[in-house]
Amino acid sequence: MSKFAQGIFEVRNPEKYLGNHKPRYRSGWEHSFFRFCDNNNFVLQWASESIAIPYRHPLTGKMSQYIPDILMTYKTKDNKVKAELIEIKPKKQSVIESNMSTRERAVVAINYAKWAAAQAWCKKN
Repeated sequence: MSKFAQGIFEVRNPEKYLGNHKPRYRSGWEHSFFRFCDNNNFVLQWASESIAIPYRHPLTGKMSQYIPDILMTYKTKDNKVKAELIEIKPKKQSVIESNMSTRERAVVAINYAKWAAAQAWCKKN
């Protein structure tokens, strides 16, 4: 049994959800963010794991795919519409610290490669 909250999220505002499948959350943080997207009036549209971005795996050199947690379109306070890719990760998978093991550092390096590919993808699209 997983130590993390997992399940299918019940979308209450289906007109906002753009995904092709029911959103699956893999942590309590994801569940909370799905609820935020579904209920926040400034969030216009959102989807879970809806796009695949190619990237080169930094340890193997092979091409792989990165699937961000959320694609969200929202309205800012000054009425501009913005779209963002959101990845929900704990700090230990996002920032290299001096006391980390080699394996933990590798996880961060892989995530950095994914996020760099996502930035490049966003600039093109």
